[in-house]
Amino acid sequence: MSQFNFEAKLRTDLGKGASRRLRHENKFIPAIIYGGEAEAQSVSVEQREFYRILALDESVYTSVLNLTVDGKAEQVIIKDLQRHPFKTNTVMHIDFLRVDSKTKVTILVPFHFENEEACVGVKTQGGVLSHQMNDVEITAFPQDLPECLVVDVAALEVGHTLHLSDITLPKGVEIVTVAHGHDSGVVTVNAKRGGSDEDEDETPAAE
Repeated sequence: MSQFNFEAKLRTDLGKGASRRLRHENKFIPAIIYGGEAEAQSVSVEQREFYRILALDESVYTSVLNLTVDGKAEQVIIKDLQRHPFKTNTVMHIDFLRVDSKTKVTILVPFHFENEEACVGVKTQGGVLSHQMNDVEITAFPQDLPECLVVDVAALEVGHTLHLSDITLPKGVEIVTVAHGHDSGVVTVNAKRGGSDEDEDETPAAE
C-alpha cells in the first residue's frame, strides 16, 4: 500500500467565516481530526499538496495517512470529503478519522473489474456487461485495508450475475452488507436486445 505524508496546522480561528477565508486564500483546506481517545481537532491542510496527491494516486482515499499536526504525528484515514456543489474538483472540507492497529474501520472502496474484454459472455456469447455497483463499504483493521476489491469477470456468461458474496476478499476484510445478511449484484452480462444480423438475413422478404 502507498505511503502518504501530509502536514497540517492547528486552527484557532474557527467558524464558517474563518473556513471561508482559508479557502479564498487558495492556500489551505479546513479540516477536522476526530476519533480515538483524543479530542477532535480543527486543522488546515496545504491545498496545493493535497490536490497534487489526490490527482496522482486514487489509493489515498483508502489508505492510512501519516498526518503531522504542528510536529505531532497522527495516523488517519479520509472519512469524508465535502466538495463544492458545482466545482466538483474543489474540496471544501476534509474529515480525518484517527485509526489504530487494534480497531476496525469502515470505509468505501472501489471495485476493479478484470478481464472485461476476455469475458465469456461478451467475447463468445455476444453479451454486454452491466455494472450494478462501482464501490462498496468494507470493514477491516487499518493495516488490512485494500486499495480496491478485484472482480474477475472472465468466466461470467450471458444471463449470469456476480454478487458481493462471490468476490474473493483479502484476509481480514468483510463487506458490511454481506456481513449483515444482505447480498447484491455487482456485475451482469446481459443479452443484446434484438436479433443478430444473421437472424435478420434469414427473415423471408415480404411478397
